[in-house]
Amino acid sequence: MKKLQTFLTVCCSCLICNNLYSQRIETVNIPAGTFYMGSTDATAGTDESPIHPVTLTYSFRMGVTEVTNAQFEEFMPSHKKYRGKNGLSCNDNDAVVYVSYQDAVDFCTWLSKKEGKNYRLPTEAEWEYACRAGSYTPYNTGDALPEEMCKNQVIARDYQPVSLKVAQSAPNAFGLYDMHGNVEEWCYDWYGAYSSEAQTNPVGPDEGEYKITRGGSHHTPVQYLRSATRMAMIPEDKHSLTGFRVVESDFNPISCRIDKEKAFFLPPIPYVIPPSNKKIPFYKHNHQPSLTWCDNGDLLAVWFSANEENSREMAVLSSRLKKGTRQWSEAELFLKIPGRNLTGTSLFNNGKGELLHLNGVEAAGDWQNLMMILRRSHDNGLSWSKPQIIASEHTKRHQVISGTSRSKEGYLIQACDAGPGSHDGSAIHISKDEGKTWTDPWDGKALPDFNKDKQGSTIAGIHAGVVALKDGTLMALGRGNSIVNQEGKKRMPMSLSHDLGKTWTYSPSPFPPIDGGQRLVLMRLNEGAILLVSFTDHPQRTPKKEKGLTFTAADGTTYTGYGMYAAVSYDEGKTWPVKKLLTDGTTRFLNGGAWTGHFIMDATHAEPRGYLAGTQTPDNTIHIVSSNLYYQFNLKWLEKK
Repeated sequence: MKKLQTFLTVCCSCLICNNLYSQRIETVNIPAGTFYMGSTDATAGTDESPIHPVTLTYSFRMGVTEVTNAQFEEFMPSHKKYRGKNGLSCNDNDAVVYVSYQDAVDFCTWLSKKEGKNYRLPTEAEWEYACRAGSYTPYNTGDALPEEMCKNQVIARDYQPVSLKVAQSAPNAFGLYDMHGNVEEWCYDWYGAYSSEAQTNPVGPDEGEYKITRGGSHHTPVQYLRSATRMAMIPEDKHSLTGFRVVESDFNPISCRIDKEKAFFLPPIPYVIPPSNKKIPFYKHNHQPSLTWCDNGDLLAVWFSANEENSREMAVLSSRLKKGTRQWSEAELFLKIPGRNLTGTSLFNNGKGELLHLNGVEAAGDWQNLMMILRRSHDNGLSWSKPQIIASEHTKRHQVISGTSRSKEGYLIQACDAGPGSHDGSAIHISKDEGKTWTDPWDGKALPDFNKDKQGSTIAGIHAGVVALKDGTLMALGRGNSIVNQEGKKRMPMSLSHDLGKTWTYSPSPFPPIDGGQRLVLMRLNEGAILLVSFTDHPQRTPKKEKGLTFTAADGTTYTGYGMYAAVSYDEGKTWPVKKLLTDGTTRFLNGGAWTGHFIMDATHAEPRGYLAGTQTPDNTIHIVSSNLYYQFNLKWLEKK
């Protein structure tokens, strides 16, 4: 590498000036490695943070310089009409400008066919890794750029003629020229916010409005030439500031896109992102989420934020995952009624172009005596109607649980905690008119008896999930009110109702009970199966000898796993042949938020507890949030051995 760098430094000026040389794309090897991407520089935009570790598991070759006029015009002779426009990029060995993103992509395709190699634009991670060349200072030259590298930083409202000749100053440690300035360079990726999570071979969002450019250009303040500076550009735009360089690599970024027809599980990421706007009420305890899909392809998550769960400062916040991206937006205010506790929230896409938001509202600062309100959105959750009171009395049985669903008849079903205690069970409210009016089937008299084969008016277990079976029966699973099975083990209670919630019968389910800081998800999948997401046990309250469940590994062997798992039933809850621990086996140190805190995920450990909420998008992707983390996978991954 040192010999190559020396040769390039000494001989490049004469080679570049040779027209025969300028027709060829010269590349240099960039080794595989790990670096920290991004910046917290005071002059940076917020999109340069957080700094996060990135590993590139492959080496690649990168163009020593930007593509020149002579090189590009061999592909597109008509481009010569841009030579000298605004007094810039006049000569063969000047960096080409006035190229759109597609122009650059088409050049790479042409060059690949011409040379029998795999050329493309660099990913944003490849570009920054190659630019830094092992450095972590603002520039790969240190804290500042040498004066010779600032020759084109003429700040003028009307551009002045400056040379865009490539390789006129020393290369970086990898042998690359003009990584700071000269012209901006198109990258492969769509523009998107960074995640704090470690990434391997990242390729940016699946979709977007803007493409990434890197490196800064002539007529640009020097601080915008830093290694971490990122810019967005409309793909169809072309101007005198932007050109490109190529990468030669067998790594295909398209192969990293999610193929939703195949099994996939994505690494969990936070969705509770503290707001930079200090006017938004963001407190230390963020908990009890709900989640839904929007008709425009976005996901919308909401949760309450408070210092204490029974306090009056509580606010409901939201975060959005825009279609095609993998980074949630910062928290925004979703609902706040000053001085009132707002425990209990549910979001629901009714499949008719409308989102519903149901919430409890306390008269004071607790979660016992709540009324219920409903709001509607017809613009994917960007704006909401005024609150409609749907259960006016401040009383028990009104603490909304995430997981609104439909009965066989098409009625809306909303589960609510029946009381503030951990064994008070759950109620349901039913609407036969798309949420305009609601009724509680309970007659107000019968008290529940949650023992096996008994009958009551309330679902066994708080925080219940409710799903309608194909014959019209309602099935519910909940936390607490455990029932002992024939083997003498406590099990999560299963409640069944054949009369739309007027009466329920109870039996032990096959699943271990859950406890404080834990809430399950029970939902009907688009494919027809029923999905349960729950926990193997409680990390603090279950004796060690009873901890964990038995799972089957890909090689057919069994192992004991701990934490969050999914179970699938194909016969309306009679059997659950699929049980899978919600981990891909990669070791990660994660923050579950709220009551969960930090934990280690690995091959036998998943998130130990959390309040779960879930939804499934029309493309059959399953989305689960816990108290702080977002999970994305599909049924095929659950079924995969």
